[in-house]
Amino acid sequence: MIRRDILVIGGGPSGLCAAIAAAKSGATVLLVERSKYLGGQLVKQTHMFFGSEKQYASKRGIDIGKTLAEEVTSHENIKILTDTTALGIYEDGVVTLEQRKNQEEIYIKVRPKSIIVGTGALEKSLPFPNNDLPGIYGAGAVQTLMNEYLVKPGNRVLMVGAGNIGLIISYQLLQAGVEVAGIIDASSNIGGYLVHASKIRRSGVPILTGYTIVKAEGENHLEKATIAKVDQNWKPIPGTEKEMDVDVICISVGLTPSSAFFWQGGCDMEYVRELGGYVPKRNKYLQTTVENIYVAGDSAGIEEASSAMVEGSIAGLAASHDLGLVYEAYDQEMEELLQELQALRGGEKGGHVRKGYEKAGL
Repeated sequence: MIRRDILVIGGGPSGLCAAIAAAKSGATVLLVERSKYLGGQLVKQTHMFFGSEKQYASKRGIDIGKTLAEEVTSHENIKILTDTTALGIYEDGVVTLEQRKNQEEIYIKVRPKSIIVGTGALEKSLPFPNNDLPGIYGAGAVQTLMNEYLVKPGNRVLMVGAGNIGLIISYQLLQAGVEVAGIIDASSNIGGYLVHASKIRRSGVPILTGYTIVKAEGENHLEKATIAKVDQNWKPIPGTEKEMDVDVICISVGLTPSSAFFWQGGCDMEYVRELGGYVPKRNKYLQTTVENIYVAGDSAGIEEASSAMVEGSIAGLAASHDLGLVYEAYDQEMEELLQELQALRGGEKGGHVRKGYEKAGL
């Protein structure tokens, strides 16, 4: 049985920042990550971040991930288990883990005083005929192939979804020498930052808003996609179909919070469409309705990685503080982090997130 003050589940941006904040407050931390490496989605992000210096502006996601991982690894208060999956939270406070080591699976029990869950998000998909043909990927899979394994997913891609992820991956595909035949989105507006959309359009890639995918075709793999305009109810309009010869369809239609641990832990949950799905109710310090369970990052609601890092720091400081650990700079740092998070949710692009928080009373 491993005993630590705080168990952090998830080694992505929120989990890394939570571990760092908790450890510098004096807590002993166990950080668990199911992958072989730390960094989560940051590892796949080759674009530069926006925001302020505190949010690593002008640095690439992959470099931010390395910086945070180095800080976590060097901290004496943090024990790290990679290649380890958190299996469940039990009523007696025990959390079970499965670690893969030397081709063996090791069962581990942990009894933490508090738990911070930063398990990120799951990709949404789309139902359409033949959507299981080889050559049809989620956006995360395409990023993994290109940016982790240096493998081109195909030669000619149709991107479905014009949010930030769809736009950024389209640009990365172009950089990898893959032709992007077009980007479609059923919405009448481009959901991602216009600076990303402008780069794509300057490269000659059409962005078609008000379009959806109707079907995919192919014998043993994807060979063709049919798209069509949609009406006000997002239904395809007969007679507007267009065929596109592509060998890859990349689905990038949004994310939903990974919420399994909160359901299992008995947290009060609420469906908030603007935050991507079911999220745990919590206070401004990210403490859920179960006293010793905290949430951070996309599992709290879908936002940018910058917000996830700030939330991780808030949860780490709060969890340590609530255990009675004394950290002299707590009040000042917590106030600065709360203001930072509010600023990240400001402006036109943060409108839907603010609306979600208002609806949920969070």
